Amino acid sequence: MTVGAGGGHSVETITQLERSNHRTSDFERSRPRKVVKVVMADNVTIITVARRAQVSRQTVSNVLNTPHLVREETRERVRRAIEELGYRANQAARQVRTGRSQTLAVRIEPTRDGINSLVLDRFLHGLTVAAASVGYRVMLYAAADDDAEVATYADLLAAYDLDAFVLTDTHHGDIRTSWLAERGVPFVTFGRPWGAPESHPWVDVDGAAGTAAATRRLLDIGHERIGFLGWPPGNAVGDDRRAGWASTVGPEFADLSRFTADDVAEGEAAARDLLSIPDAPTALVCASDSLAAGAFAATRGTGVAVIGFDDTPVAGVLGLTSVAQPLTEAAARCMDLLTGVLDGGITPEPVLLQPTLVIRESA
Repeated sequence: MTVGAGGGHSVETITQLERSNHRTSDFERSRPRKVVKVVMADNVTIITVARRAQVSRQTVSNVLNTPHLVREETRERVRRAIEELGYRANQAARQVRTGRSQTLAVRIEPTRDGINSLVLDRFLHGLTVAAASVGYRVMLYAAADDDAEVATYADLLAAYDLDAFVLTDTHHGDIRTSWLAERGVPFVTFGRPWGAPESHPWVDVDGAAGTAAATRRLLDIGHERIGFLGWPPGNAVGDDRRAGWASTVGPEFADLSRFTADDVAEGEAAARDLLSIPDAPTALVCASDSLAAGAFAATRGTGVAVIGFDDTPVAGVLGLTSVAQPLTEAAARCMDLLTGVLDGGITPEPVLLQPTLVIRESA
């Protein structure tokens, strides 16, 4: 029997050709073969994750659904296994079981000077990764100020089945937290509730500890008159960062400070003003990398040391020593607190993280 007009070979002939093509030589059969086991994401189960992380199935389930019940070291091991294996939880089943949408909302900040807006970008990336590891998605929204943000809350809650909000940029008299709390909407803040530290779950970085470490670094390398460039008084984060410097240098150097808007040009002008006084400082601690970049421009060639805050990519490019916030950890801890509220109905203890000093050429 032939395959058909123009086929030219019988079925038997084709079979013989296929067998011939698949024959292996004695040499090929004798060669050791490396067997690679490929795990497809679609076939990964919670048991697969448990085996990779060397934990029980229940522990993986707890990390996905109630992570606050699991030790941090174990959570991170399970999260790494989830990421490596590409595991995806069954969202439909979870939504039916919990009655939740598995969706969070967070505001995206407007671009300012192109430097410090990068800090929130890094936090948002960390939050998105941390949320995905426990089966949540992140919705972004924009708002010009607190009033606009509160109005956005109302619109979003009316239009979408949101589970919770993550707030950033907390400050004195923050109306956003009271609005959500009064309506029983779950939320967590990246930033302290200034003036009411126990009022809701929050994660923050100890800014005073960061500027204190920066000031000690300058003292250790021989500087005695150390100035400070910060934001206008009343800014809670700025006041906290100034406090770390002030407590380290002592009250006799309180006049070695200038306050201005968070902008490179403003930072340069403030640095020039401070360095023009008699007995000018020989080093500057700055409340942000934007101010530090301005100070760096003002002090170029003078030998004045400069330290920034936030360890943005700009600090790396300029060679600025800068205080680094653990933004990835902060985002993960926000998710831990939030899932604790959503799953357990509890108010977890607040988390205050410690920054680190990244030393470069400027100091």
